Amino acid sequence: MSYLDNIRTFVRVYELGSMSAAGRDLRISPALTSSRISQLEERLNVRLFQRTTRSLTPTEQGRAFYGGACEVLESIENAEAQVVDITDHPKGALYVAAPLGVGRRLLAPQVPAFLAAYPDVTVRLRLTDRKVDLTTEGLDLAFFLGEPADSNLRMRKIADVERVLCAAPSYIAARGHPDAGEALISGAHECLNLRFPGATEFQWRLMTPAGPKKFSVKGRYESDDGDVLTDWALGGHGIALKPVFEVAEHLAAGTLVQVAEETPPVPIQMACLYTHRRRQDPKARLFMDFVIPRIAEVIRGAAG
Repeated sequence: MSYLDNIRTFVRVYELGSMSAAGRDLRISPALTSSRISQLEERLNVRLFQRTTRSLTPTEQGRAFYGGACEVLESIENAEAQVVDITDHPKGALYVAAPLGVGRRLLAPQVPAFLAAYPDVTVRLRLTDRKVDLTTEGLDLAFFLGEPADSNLRMRKIADVERVLCAAPSYIAARGHPDAGEALISGAHECLNLRFPGATEFQWRLMTPAGPKKFSVKGRYESDDGDVLTDWALGGHGIALKPVFEVAEHLAAGTLVQVAEETPPVPIQMACLYTHRRRQDPKARLFMDFVIPRIAEVIRGAAG
């Protein structure tokens, strides 16, 4: 097992970019972490990392070895999963992240039923509209809308989410009813924007007769909380681009009205990310199997 321990340690050092961080993650001493890497390098007769006092970077051989090392560990986890009862006695904490709107409306309502079915599991739900890093933040699963930035992660698609441009009747009475995306960039309308860290401009991807097109929209209202944008829209302060499931009740009640119907937003993907290391975690797989069909049903119902 010592060779496998060395491989596991290498993978965590590679992913975290630090001997000390990998040691903390594996709950072993820095000295043991360094020793395992040295043993692995001696066995392979190559240097896997370039080390300085301030940085640690994988060598070409280290990058090549990482892919195969992940496959080895994944194969072992798959084999172990075949002989472990994953449904009767899952235990421990499950760390899950999701955007605010997704977490509040789709994910959080499913958690009580899941915990009732698996009483020895604890779900720690982190809701944020900023992008999260599964590896460095110790997450098991991350639900998201859009396209993943990290190709090293595994993804399980949930659904394509219909979106809508909407505003309050009071806003339309004061500013007019835009028929298409061109009106949104004319300067005559206030667009409510979801602000992510590092964002320099806002682009709404809308479906035009010529196909999908990005519209660079502007507005004085910005927030990193999607529910704040909904509240502003309900208050008559501007036009919001929202997933239909987040505003379905307001559309049904008439407190929000669809606008720019000629160029509706392009649907956005909802999916769940998980790492190679977590793929065979019984709790993670059970949670995905439990909540994803229920979430997809709610999304379909809102769009219908």
